[in-house]
Amino acid sequence: MKLLIDLGNSRLKSALWDGAQLRHGPALTHAGGGADEALGAVDFSALWKDMPPPHAIWIASVAATAIEQQLTRALAQHFATSPKFARSPASACGVRNAYSAPARLGVDRFLSLVAAHAEVPGAAVVASCGTALTLDAIDAGGLHLGGLIAPSPGLMRSALLDRTARLGELAAAQIVDFADTTAAAVESGTWLAAVALIERFIARTRTRLGQDPVVIVAGGAARRLAALLEGEHRVEPDLVLRGLAKFADGAA
Repeated sequence: MKLLIDLGNSRLKSALWDGAQLRHGPALTHAGGGADEALGAVDFSALWKDMPPPHAIWIASVAATAIEQQLTRALAQHFATSPKFARSPASACGVRNAYSAPARLGVDRFLSLVAAHAEVPGAAVVASCGTALTLDAIDAGGLHLGGLIAPSPGLMRSALLDRTARLGELAAAQIVDFADTTAAAVESGTWLAAVALIERFIARTRTRLGQDPVVIVAGGAARRLAALLEGEHRVEPDLVLRGLAKFADGAA
């Protein structure tokens, strides 16, 4: 049994993998950034208290080094096992990384492509929305075509509020095409900007490959984002963990 951990910029998710089935485990929100004590208040003994010691622990992390170190110490103390960190290679699990410096590709993006390539019979576009919005395309043979990174709608909204003098605090609002309040204009503008970028990326992928890619929407905001997209798509919030399972099995 392997314990798999997806350590993002602001959230940790975990699962157990027995080689056939992925069972969701505890999740939590952390402070993010480079704060040395971002995970300091977390009681890891309580988080995994009923879990038998795993044979191995694998982590996919895009968080700050200080947070990785805190988590490593906590896991080693609780399970007496040091975790292994997945890093983006030039190729693995049938996926070939487009980056000339492969390790610079976020491991969450690489593992999402691993899962997509294993589960989709053909080309795919992965749109993942969490703290950031990332887009990646892969062809049927496992070649990563490259991708894009942009602020998520939440990050766009925060930037607007931080850098403009008169917006102030805005109430939650519905997403509409023609807003008649500032709150609705900001909410709609940020989400629909993300949708427009995704749909443009899908169209460019279709043109480059000469076929319709399968569109997979992942990440913490996957369901809300997917509801705004036109065309067929799949919602897979746990794509990184599924890719990590395949990566860990391949490294065993």
